[in-house]
Order: sequence, then structure tokens, then C-alpha cells
Amino acid sequence: MLTITNFQKKYGTSKEPVLFIHNCKIEKGIYWIKGANGSGKTSLLKSIAGLIPFEGNIAVNSCDINYNRMAFLQQVNYAEAEPQYPLFLSGKELIDFYRSTKKGNFPDSLLSNLGVEKFMHQKTSTYSSGMLKKLSLVLAFIGNPTLILLDEPLIALDVAAVDVLQSTIRQYNQADVSFIITSHQLFNNELISCTTNLLLQEKSLQQETI
Repeated sequence: MLTITNFQKKYGTSKEPVLFIHNCKIEKGIYWIKGANGSGKTSLLKSIAGLIPFEGNIAVNSCDINYNRMAFLQQVNYAEAEPQYPLFLSGKELIDFYRSTKKGNFPDSLLSNLGVEKFMHQKTSTYSSGMLKKLSLVLAFIGNPTLILLDEPLIALDVAAVDVLQSTIRQYNQADVSFIITSHQLFNNELISCTTNLLLQEKSLQQETI
């Protein structure tokens, strides 16, 4: 489903990559990336999401980002760890923009269950970190993605919102949507029991089944 080949990510003038993956194929499922701060977790997710340049090839369902970028990006959604949006835009305006570009389905239940509809007409300049996080999660589920990338999705969420997110992940996974998640916080045992643990160690990606 996700294929990464001869992947390297470098920063600045450094000749040494911060992350190198020779060949990795990840089938459908829920995956949890674990690694120390600075091990390359966010760099990997941003590369898969097409937000930063990299060397090598990344493909989802045989669609390579280097050769068919638009089709690739329709399949991949991303929610960053600490979301930031233009302060002059409202949550509703961002939702409308994402809906126009991603098209497809809209997570009405997630919008309601996270309480985003209560503040989405406000400018994001007024949002707390928790409100920004909830908005970013709603945006990550818009469209018809086959892969959703969630970078530290539990940060700034209250207990009720964590339960809603985990339930939504399970629901989407049952509809054949895959997830790659980074988190220093634990998900509940029911969700973790069906995941594969990806460890970032020594600039390589290793796979270990829980």
C-alpha cells in the first residue's frame, strides 16, 4: 500500500541524511511510529505528505508522488503535531477550502463530536491549542484518503476528545483507510492490539509486530 524506496532526507548543507530508508513496504493497517525526539518521525510524515523535499521514491497504491503528485495528494491526508493556520481565517473558511480541494466525504460526526462546530466561525487567532488541534483533526479526515498521517494527535486533547479520535480511527480503518501515527502518549489497548510498531533507530526504519 505504502512503498518507500531509497529514501533520504537531508537538511542544509549536511552530507549525512537525518533519515534513510532503503526499501520499506507497509500494507494496509494502523501503524505507530516510535522514536526519540529528533529521530526523524515528523520529517518522515511531512515527506510522505509531500510538504518537504526528499530524495528517493514514495508511492501509495502504486501512485508515486514524483510522477503523479496531484493523484498522490488526494490519497494522503496529514495533521501536524502543533498546527498553525493564518490568523485571519476562521475554522469554517479552512474547512471549506479543504473540502474544495480534497472533495469527497466530510466527517460530520467528527466535527460534531469534537465540538468544532461551536467555534469554527471564529478566527483561528482566538483558538486555544486544543481548539487548533481539534480543527486539524477534522481537516485530516476530509475527502477520500487511503492513508491518514497523524503527528502526535493526542497533544492538547481532553479525555473525551481522545476517545472520539480513537473511535474515528477504528471506524475509518474498518473502511480500509490506513493510518501512520506518531505519539509519545499511549492509545488504548484495543486500538494498539491491531497495530504494527515502527521503530526509528539509527536512521533506518525497522518493523516489529506487537
